[in-house]
Amino acid sequence: MTANSGTKRLSFGQHVLDLITLTRPAVVLLLLLTAFTGLVVGAGAWPSFHLAFWTLLGGGLAAGGAQAVNQYMDRDIDRLMVRTANRPIPAGRLAPSQGLAWGLFLCVLSLFILAGMVNWLAAGVALMGILYYDIIYTLLLKRTSVQNIVIGGGAGAMAPVVGVVAAASRLNLAALFLFTVVFLWTPPHFWALALVRLQDYRSANIPVMPVARGEKCTRNQIMIYTIALIVVTLLPAFVKATGLIYLAAAPVLGAALLYVGWRLWQKGGNEFAGRLYRVSNLYLGLLFIALVTDVVVK
Repeated sequence: MTANSGTKRLSFGQHVLDLITLTRPAVVLLLLLTAFTGLVVGAGAWPSFHLAFWTLLGGGLAAGGAQAVNQYMDRDIDRLMVRTANRPIPAGRLAPSQGLAWGLFLCVLSLFILAGMVNWLAAGVALMGILYYDIIYTLLLKRTSVQNIVIGGGAGAMAPVVGVVAAASRLNLAALFLFTVVFLWTPPHFWALALVRLQDYRSANIPVMPVARGEKCTRNQIMIYTIALIVVTLLPAFVKATGLIYLAAAPVLGAALLYVGWRLWQKGGNEFAGRLYRVSNLYLGLLFIALVTDVVVK
């Protein structure tokens, strides 16, 4: 039975696996790392088990639920792209209504957990992130604007803010800094993927930068955002806001990212674009681990 004629009969285990897959666990794990970094920075120390558990549980459910709703909304274009055609809904393993119900359930549950076990501000920021991703990015921008990824980057950048406000119960400069880092990191990361999967995005008529403006313009924009990102990550050095561990790690990681971005800008091609996509993931993870380490070993 095909995706167009209904959902397939599946075992219970496969059904559970598809529900988990719908949340995109790899993406959620990276967001949870940024949220945990926000917790540590917001607390100025290692957070309590209670605070960390409920914040990460609520934040993870919010991120996973938003991803599931996104896949419900994008089910038509997901069928057109090789990268996404085997997702549970376009492949016919889950009905669209099942995916939507699962996503909304996770989102609502996450807000109850954050409001009841953490604080209302954390729940409010998480709700903003969900609405930003599913309404502003997916519904309004993704299919209409070449700036979809740039503006949409604000959704993922909410994750560390949830962590900061969970620990500090207020918005502060640390939240703004972490938000800005993730916001600036998002365009070069996803434009690199778009270069690799250019034909997919063309087939689905999604106006990402490589489709709308071409590869050369995209490479130029990647370099601009990469340089801006590195500059922002070095700002704490000028105000002495972090310790030696972060101050040693940030320039080294930034230099590595810049080198890979420069090679892509210079040479072009899928090999260097794919390399930048992978390295940018590693860069963000290691940068935030360095920041956490810097705080807890003071």
